[in-house]
Amino acid sequence: MLIDRATIFVRSGKGGSGCVSLRREKYIPRGGPDGGDGGCGGDVVLVGDPGLDTLLGLTYSPHFFAANGRPGKGKSMHGADGEDSIVRVPPGTLVYDKDTGEYLADITSAEDRYVVVRGGRGGFGNEHFKTSTDQTPREATPGEPVEERTLRLELKLIADVGLVGKPNAGKSTLLSAVSRATPKVAEYPFTTRSPCLGIAELAGGRMERRLVIADIPGLIEGASAGAGLGHEFLRHIERTTVLVHLVDIAPVDGSDPAENYTAIRRELAEYSPALAEKTEIVALNKIDLVPASDRAGVIERIGRACRDSDRAAPMVISGATGEGLRELLEACWQSLGKSEPVPWKAGGAAAGAGRGGGGEKIDRE
Repeated sequence: MLIDRATIFVRSGKGGSGCVSLRREKYIPRGGPDGGDGGCGGDVVLVGDPGLDTLLGLTYSPHFFAANGRPGKGKSMHGADGEDSIVRVPPGTLVYDKDTGEYLADITSAEDRYVVVRGGRGGFGNEHFKTSTDQTPREATPGEPVEERTLRLELKLIADVGLVGKPNAGKSTLLSAVSRATPKVAEYPFTTRSPCLGIAELAGGRMERRLVIADIPGLIEGASAGAGLGHEFLRHIERTTVLVHLVDIAPVDGSDPAENYTAIRRELAEYSPALAEKTEIVALNKIDLVPASDRAGVIERIGRACRDSDRAAPMVISGATGEGLRELLEACWQSLGKSEPVPWKAGGAAAGAGRGGGGEKIDRE
């Protein structure tokens, strides 16, 4: 299950208090102050974890407390620092202060670390306060107090390719055909109710070639204003580099494929102009359902709509039979600016001609 929103409460550790101590040892008169400083409290740190792809774990345990610093001791002994609290989140997590709405951080990779609340500094022991006129001070300072805040986390999936289109355009079938992801596939609208990730392998040559593909729930007219499920999940395709716009060439509701394409383009532009400007590959899906004699007219109408949007001519594919999938993935690879195009891996997913095709596939859901 993909949980892409979570609210957590974080609290840093309190700084340890400084110590008041006077050195008392045999044969050492007037030993003077030797109270050590307190330790610093622990921080709460958000860390990107590529092994996670959902915020589900944070919804069950939403409270994170760092340890307090230990107080100082005599003999100038410094108190131990409190242990940090590490909160692991999936890459693509946006962090906001829930109370103020302030944007705090964007965790995009495993190397990203962000301290959301800092532990208090430890207090000074009386050793810090000795002077020539006050050689036995009996004062120390307490540690600094804790910091606490409530955070709102939002996950935007990070993928190379995002699949967009009307409900039942065949996005889930396509994802299951080129990867080992197992999204639900059915004949009714809005079968896909949450984004799903899959990894398609294009192996061969001198380098590994993998495409991370995100299947986004179907969009309808008005999605940019909150209609259907699209408004909830449109933000996920903001992180993708390339959009594959799937157009059902034979819609069961009898609608015009060219008008469906134009409607989705309009929703993308109204939601985010930057999203509408992303590299887009238009793919006419379910070509196996249309007789060869009837294909030319439909392809020409959609091609005209693509030209009106300054997009390249559409590709023709079938997620069910595997037709055109090799060429589609190669086009995605080239659109990412990758180098060294190589032949499709023998026995790969697209070569399997259907959802049951063989080849090496990798699960990532």
